[in-house]
Amino acid sequence: MSIGSSATIGSFATGSPVASAVTGRLLTGRPLVGGLAESGLLDGVRQWLAESGAEPTPARVAQALREQGRVQGRVLSDAEVLGAAEQVRSELVGTGPLEPLLADPTVTDVLVSAPDRVWVDRGRGLELTGVSFADAAAVRRLAQRLSAVAGRRLDDARPWVDARLPDGTRLHAVLPPVAVGSTCLSLRVARPRAFTLAELVAAGTVPPGGDRVLRALLDARLSFLVSGGTGSGKTTLLSALLGLVGPGERIVLAEDSAELRPDHPHVVRLEGRPANQEGAGLVTLQDLVRQALRMRPDRLVVGEVRGPEVVSLLAALNTGHEGGCGTVHANAAADVPVRLEALGTAAGLDRAALHSQLAAALSVVLHLVRDRAGRRRIAQVHVLERDASGLVVTVPALRWGARAFVRERGWERLQVLLRTGTEAAGTDGTAWFAANGSGEGEAL
Repeated sequence: MSIGSSATIGSFATGSPVASAVTGRLLTGRPLVGGLAESGLLDGVRQWLAESGAEPTPARVAQALREQGRVQGRVLSDAEVLGAAEQVRSELVGTGPLEPLLADPTVTDVLVSAPDRVWVDRGRGLELTGVSFADAAAVRRLAQRLSAVAGRRLDDARPWVDARLPDGTRLHAVLPPVAVGSTCLSLRVARPRAFTLAELVAAGTVPPGGDRVLRALLDARLSFLVSGGTGSGKTTLLSALLGLVGPGERIVLAEDSAELRPDHPHVVRLEGRPANQEGAGLVTLQDLVRQALRMRPDRLVVGEVRGPEVVSLLAALNTGHEGGCGTVHANAAADVPVRLEALGTAAGLDRAALHSQLAAALSVVLHLVRDRAGRRRIAQVHVLERDASGLVVTVPALRWGARAFVRERGWERLQVLLRTGTEAAGTDGTAWFAANGSGEGEAL
């Protein structure tokens, strides 16, 4: 039961003054009712519910509390029943003391590194919260239960898990002794809808006027990659851009863990799967890319290029699948060719062949950064071209500016790509090109 719901436990509704006091203490993550945990009553309730097989409804949990109270010779007040029942249900079917954090619409990440070290990211960098767990065992129980909800195994034989919860939240957990001292738990919150491009402009991720360039990029059906570090906003930006694709186009997504949520009427989502305990059933991202090519995609999207699927993706973008895109981890836009070369070499593609395919398949790199204050922004827009040795390099076309993108030496090349792509796609970009001239160093 989530905090603030209208359900009742015992004789008090959760919106009553008693409930408000109790849930106020729940927000701190500390024991709700002094002495209940220490007396073993809550452990007894957990065991009673497990042995009875009863669904942990508010009424069942309250019944279990009173039963265990009688066993221990205790008479519980309504406030104690309400508080303890909320805590037990949260542990059994929710996310325990993390519930109020995950319910906060400003929180993007929740990180647990110790029972009394729970951090959140609200877009301004990591902040230590007042939330805590009773002990390290409580953190481990939560990690294992969430893993089970995601259909994954987490125990001493398999001490880490990377999975997606039913609501889309990304789960990662590592158990001791691999994680020294305590179970480490990372939750990346999935928002119910994708940000719009206008919202990203308002948030400062895209500079004023930069949305026109991004719309032109999609209209021209140029293939592109969104690069950046962990948590820089790659998935957020890509979801927003895919929402601008024409409603008549079919988007096929291939992801290890389904995170992209474009606001588009025709999206097919494919998600990878790890092997089961017998080692069977593995579905890799490379498998998904191959299947996606047989599903008549107008836009093929790879959530994150990080393995041998780079070979299939480049081959697809060279065989008529225009407008494909994806994300890749890189320190800078200029590092993307090197990053793809490393992935391709590991997959058995030689250097010359990879650069030949890369030159024909990919046109633009959008690079995101996250500054020390936690703000995310498009720092660079690069175009790809071959150097004198025949290898692919990136050329800066635009860079971040507080008032607008600032043009650099690759801007004219980007203009040519946008104009050619727009004409080939049959869309009218005349007004856009007339308004955006050319020239290095001018604000866009």
